[in-house]
Amino acid sequence: MSFLPITLEMSIVLALLLPLLGGLGILLAGRYPNLREGVTLTTALLLLLVVFSMIPEILAGERPELVLLEMMPGLSIRFEVEPLGMLFACVAAFLWPINSIYSIGYMRGNKEKKQTRFYFFFVVAIFGAMGIAFAGNLVTLFLFYEVLTLSTFPLVTHKGSSSMQSGRVYLGILITTSIGLLLPAIIWTWHVTGTTAFVPGGIIGDNLQGPLLVLLLFLFVYGIGKAAVMPVHRWLPAAMVAPTPVSALLHAVAVVKAGVFSVVKVVTYIFGLETLQGVAGVEWLLYAAGFTVVVASFIALQQDNLKRRLAYSTIGQLSYVVLGVAILAPISMVGAALHIVAHAFGKITLFFAAGAIYTASKKTEVSQLDGIGRRMPWTMGAFAIGALSMIGVPPAVGFISKWYILMGAFQTEQWIAIAVIIISTLLNAAYFVPIIFAAFFKPEAPGTKDHGEAPFAAVLALSLTAAMTVLLFLFPEVPFELAKQIGVGVP
Repeated sequence: MSFLPITLEMSIVLALLLPLLGGLGILLAGRYPNLREGVTLTTALLLLLVVFSMIPEILAGERPELVLLEMMPGLSIRFEVEPLGMLFACVAAFLWPINSIYSIGYMRGNKEKKQTRFYFFFVVAIFGAMGIAFAGNLVTLFLFYEVLTLSTFPLVTHKGSSSMQSGRVYLGILITTSIGLLLPAIIWTWHVTGTTAFVPGGIIGDNLQGPLLVLLLFLFVYGIGKAAVMPVHRWLPAAMVAPTPVSALLHAVAVVKAGVFSVVKVVTYIFGLETLQGVAGVEWLLYAAGFTVVVASFIALQQDNLKRRLAYSTIGQLSYVVLGVAILAPISMVGAALHIVAHAFGKITLFFAAGAIYTASKKTEVSQLDGIGRRMPWTMGAFAIGALSMIGVPPAVGFISKWYILMGAFQTEQWIAIAVIIISTLLNAAYFVPIIFAAFFKPEAPGTKDHGEAPFAAVLALSLTAAMTVLLFLFPEVPFELAKQIGVGVP
C-alpha cells in the first residue's frame, strides 16, 4: 500500500479522476478568478500527492493494474503502473503546480483573455498525460494520446484567428501521423501477437522478422509524431504562437514528453531490446535521430526569435532520447529515460524565462537581450541553469542523462552516435552561451524600456524549476532507480 491510506489501484483511479474533477471546478468557478486559480492549484497539488505516494511501492516491485473495459480478447482499456510510466507521471505531476503558479503570473501580467478556457483545457491535457503514463497497453495509450492532441489544440490557438493557421499545422500533423501510421502499427501488432499489452522484454518475439520488423518500427516511430523526429517536426515550431505557459506544457510537462516516452515504452515493452539487437535495417532509427539532433541544432543557431530557438532546441533534445533508444544498449535506455526528466526541468525553465522576459520587457528576440541580466538577474540566472542542462554541463541534471547515453554508445561502439553527441553539444553551447554572455556582460541598447523582473509568481516558478535542475543532479536516486527498473537489464 502507498503512504496514502488507499490502495495502489485506487491511486490510479484518483490520478485520472482528479484532473477531470478539477476541470469541472474550473468551469464552475470561471467568473471568480481567485477561486478558479485556487481550484487549479489545489487539484495540481492533490494529483502530485497521489502520484508521489505510489513511488515507494513501485520501487519495491509492485505493478498495480486496472482494467476498465474488455472489448474483446487482447483489446481492453487497461492501466498499469510500471517504472517508466511512473517516471513520466512524476514529471507531469510535479511540474503542473509549478506551471500553474507561473500561468497565474503570466496570464494576469499580460491581461490574457479566455483564461477560464485556458485553465480548463490545460487540466484536460494533464488528464491525457496521466492516461498515457499509466496506459497498460497500446489501445489505452492511443486513446489518451489523441485526448492530449485534441485538448492542446485550443491552447495552441488561444490567441484566436492569428494563431489558427499554426494550429491547423499542429493538429494536422499530429492527427495524420497517429491515424495514418500509429493506429495501423497497433492493429498490425495485435494481429500478429493477439495482444497489445506492454510486457517487459516485448511481445513481438519471432512473430515478425527482417524487413517487416523494421517496417513496424518505422510505423511506430513516425506514428508517434509528438516525438518530432524529422521530418515529422513542423508542428512544434508552429505551436510557438501559443502563450508561454502552453509552450511549457508542450515542451516540458506533457506533449513532447508523451512522444518520446511512448517511443521508449514501445521499444522496451512491445519490441524488446533483444528482439531488435542485430536485426539488419534497424540502424535507420539511429541515423534519423542523429540527423534530427544535428540539423535541429544548426537551425536553432540561426533563430533570432527566442521561442523559436528554444523550439528547435527541443526538437534536437527529444531526439537525444530517441538516440539513446536507437543505440539499443541497456545503459543508453536508462540515459534516454533520464533525459525525459532532465529535458523537462531544463526546458521548462528556459520557456518560463522567455515568457518572463516578454511579460516584463515585451522583448522576443535574442538580439534584444543585451544587458537584460542586470535588470532581470533571477530570470536570466535561471535561464543560465536551464541552458547548462541542455548543453550537458554539471551541476545540471542534463549532464547525467547525456553521460549514460554516451556510455551506451561507447559500449556498443556506435561511433556515429558519439559524433552526434559531441557535435550537438558544441552546437548547444553555440546557441545558448552567447545569450547568457550578452545578458550579463553587454551594455543595454540606448533607450531601453525601464523594467524589472516579471510578476512574483512567474519568477517563483522559474526559480523552482532551475533549483530542481541542480537538485536532480545532486540527488538523482529516485529517477535513476525508476529508470533502472524499466526492464532492460541494468544491474
